[in-house]
Amino acid sequence: MATETTTFEIRKTTQSRIAEVDFSNLVFGRSFSDHMLVAKYENGQWGKTEIVPYGNLSLSPATAALHYGQTIFEGMKAYKNDEGEVLLFRPFDNWKRFNLSAQRMCMPTVPEEIFIGGLQELIRLDSDWVPTGAGQSLYIRPYMFSADEYIGVKPSDSYYLIIFTCPVGNYYSKPVKVRVETEYIRAAEGGVGAAKCGGNYGGSLYPAKLAQQDGYDQLIWTDAKEHKYIEESGTMNIMFVIDGKLVTPAVSSSILDGVTRKSIVAVAEYWNIPVEERRVSVAEIMDAVKAGKLDAAFGAGTAAVVSPFSHISFEGVDYALPELNDASFPVRVKEFLEKLRTGKTEDIFGWTLKV
Repeated sequence: MATETTTFEIRKTTQSRIAEVDFSNLVFGRSFSDHMLVAKYENGQWGKTEIVPYGNLSLSPATAALHYGQTIFEGMKAYKNDEGEVLLFRPFDNWKRFNLSAQRMCMPTVPEEIFIGGLQELIRLDSDWVPTGAGQSLYIRPYMFSADEYIGVKPSDSYYLIIFTCPVGNYYSKPVKVRVETEYIRAAEGGVGAAKCGGNYGGSLYPAKLAQQDGYDQLIWTDAKEHKYIEESGTMNIMFVIDGKLVTPAVSSSILDGVTRKSIVAVAEYWNIPVEERRVSVAEIMDAVKAGKLDAAFGAGTAAVVSPFSHISFEGVDYALPELNDASFPVRVKEFLEKLRTGKTEDIFGWTLKV
């Protein structure tokens, strides 16, 4: 699938910073590629779209996003195949979700020719930044924020869309130890949990910090009303393998419709593995752990991809999960997605877009 692109104004950097990056030791989200895309919405329409050298922004202290949190983002990745061609993974799904987040946050939607077309131009320009090491990729961060210089609670009339990229390695280097959270919440039904907006993540930092101080890597979020039902884990969707079935909380107004989550469900169904998308209670999972029926539990997301859990803590007790092997579903599906994203296996789903 190809997208017709409009003409973008491109201003190239005079000196690339790529030589400063140690590609054998990539820290997630710390090294940034040479260029970024910038577009501004004002007077009811999207104006000129530019690709310019990566650099700092100049903003008024009264910029609305800094006060009222009208900001959204996406997380995407690009890979290289053995021929050196760059592949984007399911970018149209990210574009559609970005616009759903925009609608929920009372922001303008972004046309395909700017989001997809501009992204392709940006990746072509910075294709040398796409790493090829094991577990490596080019992480892509599109985001939009309100730009009015105005102190008043109302939707902004102007917005910036920016896309920048960074070469990354693995988000987690080992299985994750998680704790079921029964006091704080990530999102409430009818709120903005299904949108990728900044406030969801800002609000999660304190309870995550408390868990980390107690020796846990992340939290398992539960529902806001009763804390009886599992929703997400940290910044990831959460999935369980119980008696050979893939079980995951159904998408709702408080659960993000993850692209990686959807991909894993589709692969499981293609492999004829039973899949259940429904409400998942904490009690059900803990009963399965105690009965030895929980084969695996893992987080799924663009940054983390597939992150298996080593332990689940509930009510002060740590429960060790079975060690995984090459036949375990999380291991198999992670390997399959990695091969698909890098062109090492046939894209039977039509998910990749060659830049």
